[in-house]
Amino acid sequence: MENTSILPGWRAVLAVVAHPDDESFGLGAVLSTFAGAGSLVDVLCLTRGEASTLHGVEGDLSLIRESELRAAADALGVRRVTLLGHPDGGVAALQPTVLDGDVERALEQTRPDGLVVFDSTGISGHPDHVAATAAAVRAGDRHGLPVLAWALPDEICASLASEGYAGFLGRRSGEIDLALTVDRTAQQAAVDCHPSQAVPGSVLWRRLELQGDTEHLRWLRRP
Repeated sequence: MENTSILPGWRAVLAVVAHPDDESFGLGAVLSTFAGAGSLVDVLCLTRGEASTLHGVEGDLSLIRESELRAAADALGVRRVTLLGHPDGGVAALQPTVLDGDVERALEQTRPDGLVVFDSTGISGHPDHVAATAAAVRAGDRHGLPVLAWALPDEICASLASEGYAGFLGRRSGEIDLALTVDRTAQQAAVDCHPSQAVPGSVLWRRLELQGDTEHLRWLRRP
């Protein structure tokens, strides 16, 4: 693992995620670091997150979460959000060609130098996360673009599991390529834009505490 505080010097970055809040809870510190370095950051979100079992705000979740996503993107310094309406929980059941078309259209709009995604495990194993990442990797293969993934070290996942937060899928140190020192100020502001999901007692808070000021990243497709 290379310990570094330097991200690739990409002019433009496209994040491909499954749900509103993935851009903040998972990728927030990475995206804000790119934006802070002058990169143009865009987000493609495949669902409106309407199937969430968390409901910290009353109302129609699909509408609430769109508003939350757009506010969070502003907090992170994101240039553009493209929000699609695929069924929350049903992304993995879609034909790969459907998702490939979605990513292709986003690439045409944003012309990124690289893509940022969740680890290929989906971090929590969520099939929507896995499918979103797979679509981004296929796009990287088609266009010769690097794909950088947010990952969790095994030791953090083990700590969460010992505290009753099972289900996170980590990586051994040899599978992690970058350890990035981050400032979580913008990420915290973005998380605060998601009151329907960032509810008290959520594992999110403990995970961020364990991560401290470090994000771990791995190449799914190298430059």
